Amino acid sequence: MPNAAVPWRLRAWKSHLTGDVLVEYAEDAPFDESRVNPFKMAQRQLDDSVALLKLDAASHTILRQPVRELWVSVPVHMDDGHTEIFRGFRIQYNDARGPTKGGIRFHPNETVDTVRALAAWMTWKCSVVDLPLGGAKGGVICDPGKMSAGEIERLSRGYIDQIARMIGPGRDIPAPDVYTNSQIMAWMMDEYSRISGGHNQFGAFTGKPLGIGGSVGRGDATARGGWHTVREAAGGLGIELKGASFAVNGYGNAGFYAALIGQQEYGCRVVAVNDTRGGVYNEAGLDAQAVYEHKARTGSVAGFEGGEPITPDALLELDVAVLWPAALENTITQENAPRIRARIIAEAANGPTTPEADDVLYEKDILVIPDLLCNAGGVVVSYFEMVQNHDMYYWTEAEVHQRLEQKMTTAYRAVAVESKERGVNMRRAAYVVAVQRVADAMKARGWV
Repeated sequence: MPNAAVPWRLRAWKSHLTGDVLVEYAEDAPFDESRVNPFKMAQRQLDDSVALLKLDAASHTILRQPVRELWVSVPVHMDDGHTEIFRGFRIQYNDARGPTKGGIRFHPNETVDTVRALAAWMTWKCSVVDLPLGGAKGGVICDPGKMSAGEIERLSRGYIDQIARMIGPGRDIPAPDVYTNSQIMAWMMDEYSRISGGHNQFGAFTGKPLGIGGSVGRGDATARGGWHTVREAAGGLGIELKGASFAVNGYGNAGFYAALIGQQEYGCRVVAVNDTRGGVYNEAGLDAQAVYEHKARTGSVAGFEGGEPITPDALLELDVAVLWPAALENTITQENAPRIRARIIAEAANGPTTPEADDVLYEKDILVIPDLLCNAGGVVVSYFEMVQNHDMYYWTEAEVHQRLEQKMTTAYRAVAVESKERGVNMRRAAYVVAVQRVADAMKARGWV
């Protein structure tokens, strides 16, 4: 905490309609956008769209808060014999358009406001690509890197024991997120099936292994869907993707597949990638698969022999056709936005760009494909997995890819039309499309 003797004042980071303050900072200290409350940021983005749509006050009030939250304490017997208590959350933001959908993340710095924000963004993400779903999110405060596989399994099952009352097909369907994966979803599905009387509940979770109800095409869906939107954006800007350069900030699952698909299917040059331990740059292009294999061996892309080191700031500021922020929130800020030179920013991560940075980028004529649209490919294929689980009939990879492309291109074009007609950036346009659909569903159901 800051020194109590330092006078505090409010930065002009406020909701346009409600005046809610997004962050406080000391008068004599530099403003740090990384301290922005993510849920306040999500609310501000909502407020902007509500103002554009001129929604009624009742709809606005409902949409500013989750419809329900569950906070849990999960006791886990650790390998050394002691019992650790982990705090977790499951937040269902809005279910007017259908059962809620959203990932579960294990992270040492998880907060309830981060989970609230992610649940809100999932609501708009499902809506903007016109899925019959609402948005939810879950999280557990833990450090899986310091836990054994047995401890992670016990935590996964214990968390489901606590939230089982509010999830399930037709109600809320979780999926993997940061530091969770298909194996964890398998444990969670198995635990939920046990609680449900022993009935197989494959449709209660998505992102599962293929042998127990998973879908082909899920692993690269976020990046593949993102590239469909990049292709549409590039066409509108007159950018030839073959041979074009791009950089990836965050070489996890989405970042790796963004690099691989861009290189193999679009003929682009991935000139820089990084992760939390370092980065690598080569103007002639990196081999995405070779970088991935290097990271698998060493734990980082740093030190890859096919390039030279690059700092995170330098990577973000490269003169490339496409920049892929694929790490965590608040990567692109008001401070570094003026130095960004990419023509297109494809947000594979959730919330990588702060609201004031958005304004700077729009003024610079940089096209930002917002997270709720760009990285929606993951939830689209998760929805496809739900459909296949329900029908007990599974599609080919080609069928998944074709349906994903149709969903993403249709969604991008709808948002692009809204952006042009209203004279607003793509994020505001995406929110307008998404919020209007949710508001219409609430009105049709008689909520307002």
